[in-house]
Amino acid sequence: MSYVKPDAVIEQIVQAGVAKSQLPVRDLLTRGFLAGAFLGFATTLAFTASLQTKVGLTGALVFPVGFVMIVLLGLELVTGNFALLPPGLLEGRVPLGALLANWGWVFLGNLLGSIFYAFLFVVTLTPESEMAKQLMAVAEAKTLGYARLGAQGMAVVLAKGILCNWMVTLGVAMALTSQATSGKIVAMWLPIMTFFAQGFEHSVVNMFVIPAGMLMGAHISVADWWLWNQLPVTLGNVAGGLVFTGLALHMTHRKRGVQGVPAPLAGEMHAALSGRS
Repeated sequence: MSYVKPDAVIEQIVQAGVAKSQLPVRDLLTRGFLAGAFLGFATTLAFTASLQTKVGLTGALVFPVGFVMIVLLGLELVTGNFALLPPGLLEGRVPLGALLANWGWVFLGNLLGSIFYAFLFVVTLTPESEMAKQLMAVAEAKTLGYARLGAQGMAVVLAKGILCNWMVTLGVAMALTSQATSGKIVAMWLPIMTFFAQGFEHSVVNMFVIPAGMLMGAHISVADWWLWNQLPVTLGNVAGGLVFTGLALHMTHRKRGVQGVPAPLAGEMHAALSGRS
């Protein structure tokens, strides 16, 4: 049986968070760079599918390929790390400084990779192409569209950020529910497709889409990008991943041993006591 039960998944999450917190900056930047670029590839693939079929849902059906590449290759996606590291912090196995450093360096790596792919991709386009028009329209909707709504727009973008990363980090967790590669792919595909199909806001996807739209001529300033999208979406992604996946699953599935001690520690204590007797 390749199915992994939820309590074992939580142990894997904690161990993954500990391992990620110990990675050197070089690895965080390199893996983050690749992850940002791969999500850019997946986004343009999704846009291509939607433009060719005229059915938006087809884009959501193919978008998860980028996420699959990231997970199977052990790369670093900051939105996933918003859920993976906090359980280790809660158990005292991930220092706060290491968690914040991981998030910061991976965010930078994702940003650099996304923008690098944006520069390369726009070289392949002409301003009159359907893809160029799509990128500009989406970039403007994700920034100026919210700005026109004022405070309501800010509330909308925050809510979309929370809902997005609730699903994205669920994909990270569900990938751990199988020991088989095929099982991992199917399990993570479902929540990723769900977020993309509903137009929720993912900070790393937007690191590609908005700069690409700007490069193609969208009337967006850097301030528009960061104030009306990147910053609030990132905050929403933090809340969605940390609260509704990382901490929620840890709270309900983490086995407790002696007087609330986490199961691994309780097991060590039991072995020590048994040895003494």
